[in-house]
Amino acid sequence: METADKLAAVDRYIEAFEKADLGMIRALYADDAVVEDPVGTDPHRGIEAICAFYEGALGAGAKLALSGTPRCAGNAVAFPFQVILPGMKMDVIDVFEFNDAGKVVSMRAYWGPENAIPG
Repeated sequence: METADKLAAVDRYIEAFEKADLGMIRALYADDAVVEDPVGTDPHRGIEAICAFYEGALGAGAKLALSGTPRCAGNAVAFPFQVILPGMKMDVIDVFEFNDAGKVVSMRAYWGPENAIPG
């Protein structure tokens, strides 16, 4: 997978939150993908569980804004961003791993309570 394709996936992810478009998120993921958000919690396995997870975030009005440059290596991209919710922001780093078809097969989100910012 080319670097440009990985970066485009990050852009589509950010755009999906801007538009509150669950279909865009569904299109990013492989049917058998796994999402661990945050790392250390029970993972969401399979596209239906993943969509249910994102439906909650989109329903809460979450928006995303990149806070640094994405980094690509191998079949993965890591990117820092802020989740923006009413009354709160959260600094997060996500790592997407892709399959040969260019779909996300693993998303791991790195954040904890210390990354929450009031406002």
